Amino acid sequence: MERKQGERQRGLFWTVATATLCRVVLNTARRFVYPFAPELGRGLGVPLTSMTSLIAVNQVTGLLGPLFGPLGDRIGYRIMMIAALGLLAGGMLAGGIFPVYGMVLVALVMVGLAKSIFDPALQAYVGKRVPYHRRGRVIGIMETAWAGSTLVGIPLVGILIRDFGWRAPFLVIGVLALVGMVMLAWIMPPGRKGFTDLRRGERFGAIFRKIGGNRRALGLLLFAFFVSAANDNFFVIYGAWLEGSFNLGVVAIGMVTIVIGVAELAGEALVAFVSDRLGLCRSVGLGLILSGACYLVLPCEGCSMPRAMGAIFCVFFAFEFSIVTALSLCTEILPGARATMMAGFLAAASAGRVAGAFMGGFIWQAGGIWATGLVSASISALALVSFIWGMYGWRPGQ
Repeated sequence: MERKQGERQRGLFWTVATATLCRVVLNTARRFVYPFAPELGRGLGVPLTSMTSLIAVNQVTGLLGPLFGPLGDRIGYRIMMIAALGLLAGGMLAGGIFPVYGMVLVALVMVGLAKSIFDPALQAYVGKRVPYHRRGRVIGIMETAWAGSTLVGIPLVGILIRDFGWRAPFLVIGVLALVGMVMLAWIMPPGRKGFTDLRRGERFGAIFRKIGGNRRALGLLLFAFFVSAANDNFFVIYGAWLEGSFNLGVVAIGMVTIVIGVAELAGEALVAFVSDRLGLCRSVGLGLILSGACYLVLPCEGCSMPRAMGAIFCVFFAFEFSIVTALSLCTEILPGARATMMAGFLAAASAGRVAGAFMGGFIWQAGGIWATGLVSASISALALVSFIWGMYGWRPGQ
């Protein structure tokens, strides 16, 4: 018995490790267009406005996650993860082989769909296989793939573009996705009886009614929307804030992404090592309070560059700690439809990012960093109220 348990734990370790590396590749494919949009636009012969439209379409694909969550709960998480990597590989290779704007648009739509399929399936898989008291640690480790794309993936893409041209990242990421697909299919155990969460006869409409009729699920969806809107409300204007306050150039502002990447990594590491001990609900609440406080003090930190960098670090650290811990918690809310719940959570977060990005520029123009900080803090308070309303009185296993 102990031998079989040890084998299962080793198998889970290698599955999580491989899937996390695949997520680094997937997140890099999703994010590298942002800093290199001008270079890609020149390569395709289109203006920057066409590239930003392409980015917007890519972002909207995050709202399609709920269409795939129930499918993962029904046919199995392994199949969905492998299919997602196949989409990533096909899209990126097509974008690199056929260097025209329309094909690159299709490629990035496929990248967005791949992420909307892969992430909920992986998180649901972990929710099914990892005990609740260890889930924060495992989810926290997996989420380092987001910071890894900032600190490792995007710099490597820059080197590829510099040395081999703008098409090189598409081809390299496509090949890495194929390798990841083969490795995951080899390492991850095939589906078996009891591996999926839904009964075969259960209709998709009934699955969504489970979420709509569950106060805890709705509370977490509202939390995801508000906390993401608050963050993007600041994220879309931080470059303008630094440029106006310290007269920074484009290259210097780009270097700030390193600070953001380190903050994200620190937040994810804290989730891995602390959240299970503190308790997931308590950790989310503390992270939200810290996040709101960071937004409030932002306007006071514009007097010096080091203090501004420290403020930016704290904002993204607190945000990442809150949302990654909430992801761990989310895996336990609807055990009968884990992938559906995770897909809904990620879609709500995407909707929040779209809302935050849309209003961020207007709020900045209306009142500068003072207005941005106050609005983001207020929206964070709404996230805290939603979380408390949803999770009040909840205990694992309910």
